[in-house]
Amino acid sequence: MTEPDFAWLTTRPIAHRGLHDRAAGLIENSLGAARAAVERGYAIECDVLLSADGEVVVFHDDTLDRLTAETGPVAARTMAELRAIRLEGSDDTIPSLGDLLSVIGGRVGLVIELKSTFGATTEAALADRVAAALAGYAGPVVTKSFDPRLVVAARRAMPGLAHGIVAERARDPVDYGGLGAATRFALTHLLHAPWSRPDFVSYSIADLPAIGPTIARSLFGRPVITWTVRTAADVAKAAAHADQIVFEGFLPPLDAAST
Repeated sequence: MTEPDFAWLTTRPIAHRGLHDRAAGLIENSLGAARAAVERGYAIECDVLLSADGEVVVFHDDTLDRLTAETGPVAARTMAELRAIRLEGSDDTIPSLGDLLSVIGGRVGLVIELKSTFGATTEAALADRVAAALAGYAGPVVTKSFDPRLVVAARRAMPGLAHGIVAERARDPVDYGGLGAATRFALTHLLHAPWSRPDFVSYSIADLPAIGPTIARSLFGRPVITWTVRTAADVAKAAAHADQIVFEGFLPPLDAAST
């Protein structure tokens, strides 16, 4: 099988959840934030999870509380219901992945993070639904996830794309679905890589340098992108340890690769 071509991933800075700016009415993961990134020429990162009726929702949190006037789990609402919910501080509503793809139209690269709770046995369905949404989409796209099982599921569902692992120093068991210390250690150091086989690594800027991404990059040639870069100090650290940045809160030059 031909290896996926994702060289674009390191050529342009990646806008974290789109080029969002709450003061300007551009909310994270909104169509407005996506349009702003496209207009500037930045690649876009987004988060996805499933609605109650199995559609792919572009939204970061498991619940609606932080970004809308509604409460409760995103997964308890249908896509039609979610599309009717306004993002606070904006005229935008919650989009589907199909909505986002229509706005981007292949003009910039898209990094899709598949959200995981590290416990639900149905999470592989997310990879299948993302694959269905991407059918016929010709633009540059990759997926990534904190959950190595979802990296495997994504590769199975979308063999023509590249799929990466997202990681950090996984200290908090609450953030990792109550996983034990040994499992969190394995996630931190990418010990699953022999079976998850990530094509690239997306690692927290706060936790670089780290052994796992250093080995992946230097010994196995896997690109490393780093999140979330917000300061000049972050940019300098990224230049030493990563190949591209996922940024927010400032406008990096379009040719700002970290190497």
